[in-house]
Amino acid sequence: MREYRANTTIHQSPEKIWTILLDLARYPEWDPYCDRIEGEVELGNKIKAFSKLSPGRAFPVKVTELVPNQRMTWTGGMPLGLFKGQRTFTLERKGDETEFTLCEVFSGPMLALIGRSLPDLTEPFEKFVAGLKQRAESAS
Repeated sequence: MREYRANTTIHQSPEKIWTILLDLARYPEWDPYCDRIEGEVELGNKIKAFSKLSPGRAFPVKVTELVPNQRMTWTGGMPLGLFKGQRTFTLERKGDETEFTLCEVFSGPMLALIGRSLPDLTEPFEKFVAGLKQRAESAS
């Protein structure tokens, strides 16, 4: 298993942050590693993410968990669980602030082979949470 994680405290309500997270078309405005994301966030829906880390390549994922204003999970990978990536967005209200966490876990028998080609997501995750924080806190 390989895991990447980044978190931040955002001076905004979970509801406001959730609205930003659901607006996939605008991710490139605040996530410097995002080219675009196609689709709509609904439980069971498939969406396609395009990252600047792998130009031109689509990463198809399925929305496998959706708890409004709290938690969202996107899951992708190979059939039979040979390789799986699971990205989870978590929002936890702390008074008038929100603790936001982005976590991705890679697993499966093919991880040893595929893992060598995976980029280090530490910086992209840090930039994602920083961009989300700035976007949410600058929103009226």
